Amino acid sequence: MPTYNAARTIKTTITALKTAQKAGISLELIVVDANSTDETACLAEKLGARVIYCEKGRGPQLIAGSKAATGDWLLFLHADTALGAGWAASIVVFASQKSNLDRAAVFTFALDAKSKASERLTQMVRFRNKWLGLPYGDQGLLIYRRFYKRIGGYKPWPLMEDVDLVRRIGNSKIALFDTVALTSAERYVDDGYLKRITRNFLCLLLYFIGVSPKLISKIYNTTNK
Repeated sequence: MPTYNAARTIKTTITALKTAQKAGISLELIVVDANSTDETACLAEKLGARVIYCEKGRGPQLIAGSKAATGDWLLFLHADTALGAGWAASIVVFASQKSNLDRAAVFTFALDAKSKASERLTQMVRFRNKWLGLPYGDQGLLIYRRFYKRIGGYKPWPLMEDVDLVRRIGNSKIALFDTVALTSAERYVDDGYLKRITRNFLCLLLYFIGVSPKLISKIYNTTNK
């Protein structure tokens, strides 16, 4: 779990993961913090996570987490995304099938807000998943370590690392769990839904026309002010 100043959401995210033991999952929870200036690391440790530190950037942080983990299955999850009821059972069933050792799985996107704007965004994500085969990192990613390594893992990019990896996995090899990944709507509310959606679409477009992730990140951060 990559984090940076995630104190407001990390408790909810980690608490949802605590149900793993009931489903027979031995969970090794690793938080990769980019030297947060709030209580993120302290809260994570109190909740039973192992905290390691890394340079800021989701790509480098996700790579560091995968290297620190010891299990055969890797679950990558954002700190503002809480998995819904039944998530552990979904993983157990998926991981028990040998045919899935060369596949990956993501959760169904949902926001923790009830509004017309959030409903529209949810529909847009469903369209993107179905027709473009591009689930983002806020849907989590479950993948077998050996398969993850074989396809090259995450790249050390500050942005678009999730899109890059799922494209290499291939849409036909990504299962979509019915279980929701409930993401905080705070960023959308603070920025405005239209502004954030437009910025995300611009980044995706720039990625597809070959703009470097570093430049996309600079553009993203500039328009985020």
